[in-house]
Amino acid sequence: MDIQWRKSSKSSNAEGAHCLELAEHGGEILLRESDDPGVVIRTTPARLRALLDSAKAGEFDDLA
Repeated sequence: MDIQWRKSSKSSNAEGAHCLELAEHGGEILLRESDDPGVVIRTTPARLRALLDSAKAGEFDDLA
């Protein structure tokens, strides 16, 4: 399975540690942390969009 992982340009360091990576595979969105790449979360594009919209709206600000 050839998955092309992408990470944000805002990752915390040049080595790529401590960042969230995303990929698209088979119509799903895959998420993982670079420091624990064996754990992969799968979701749909619609659910990821809902999460991002909620985060942009500040709905999770109390968690950070």
